[in-house]
Amino acid sequence: MGVDRSILCSSFMILMIFSYRPVSVKESIVQATMKASFRLHPRIAPAMLKLLFSDCFVQGYDASVLISGPNTERTAEANLNLRGFDVIEVIKSQIESVCPGVVSCADILALAAREAVVLTKGPYWEVKLGRRDGNVSLAANVKSLPSQTDSLTEMLRIFANYGLNTEDFVALIGQ
Repeated sequence: MGVDRSILCSSFMILMIFSYRPVSVKESIVQATMKASFRLHPRIAPAMLKLLFSDCFVQGYDASVLISGPNTERTAEANLNLRGFDVIEVIKSQIESVCPGVVSCADILALAAREAVVLTKGPYWEVKLGRRDGNVSLAANVKSLPSQTDSLTEMLRIFANYGLNTEDFVALIGQ
């Protein structure tokens, strides 16, 4: 799934002009990019929510799942089907061009997941900004995530260990 940067940039400008909800520049960029991505690829919405969930389950919201390389969280069996990294990269480069040196990938991921929910007619919530990005990402740390080879019973047990129920499971895994 490639992202057409010209469509994303023009969508960003339109959203900035017609935006009705007062938001920061960072949030406006995330909103516009997610809206454009969603129009082209509606499955980006559940993919983005799953990306945030996969990041949170391991070491909290630190964007460590975005770190690429050998033996990183991204390469763990449970994360092999994650998507949306290219959209996060587009958002990051757009924010860096406007706000150099102040980009938090953890904030971007949290905002993108929120926008994914909003785009699918889910609720809007405030995202507190200021997260620090993690600099450690190890595939070995992903053992707490359900794997695609786990049985349904095992996946539900893992979710229950975190206080999550079957409805949460379907929302987060059922992309």
